[in-house]
Amino acid sequence: LREPGLNLRVVQLFRDPRAVHNSRLKARQALLRESIQVLRSRHRAEPRGSSRQQQQQQQQLLLPPGLLGGGRAPQHRAEFFLGGALEVICQAWLRDLLLARRAPAWLRRRYTQLRYEDLVQEPRSQLRRLLRFAGLPVPPDLEAFVLNMTRGAAYSSDRPFLISARDAREAIRAWRERLSRQQVRQVEAACGEAMSLLAY
Repeated sequence: LREPGLNLRVVQLFRDPRAVHNSRLKARQALLRESIQVLRSRHRAEPRGSSRQQQQQQQQLLLPPGLLGGGRAPQHRAEFFLGGALEVICQAWLRDLLLARRAPAWLRRRYTQLRYEDLVQEPRSQLRRLLRFAGLPVPPDLEAFVLNMTRGAAYSSDRPFLISARDAREAIRAWRERLSRQQVRQVEAACGEAMSLLAY
């Protein structure tokens, strides 16, 4: 960011963690390996001098409770890993958000945040804001592309990671119908500080 030969800008995209969890649950099998890697990254990030008790607590976070005491594994083991990975992701978001708030002016000029929900609800104005931030023109074709991708006729796909035109306004509310109250409470407990800073 300080390299004089580069004009680097950073756009950090956020999404409501409840919606993220809903999407990750839909693609649970495709994301299982990624979720385990995210959990392991938290384990590797622990300081070497941490106490034995802290290490045991951390190990307990990495395995479903049923696997620790020799009991039966929970039926929704994939959901456990997905939820744990989301917690790690939210902790990283919180660190980024706090860093951005305390950042010097030179960094704040090169960094901006974008909420997915704002982009979906106001695609034209958010696209213009991002391109203005990047010092780029707004090509009409790009504006038309963004409108098409967020206002398409379809809603979603059963195939994860299939990028297609759809009505993304439906996607930002889908978690309200698909997640149980318990799931919502768990996400809000794990991600509450970051959600508060992002006004979710």
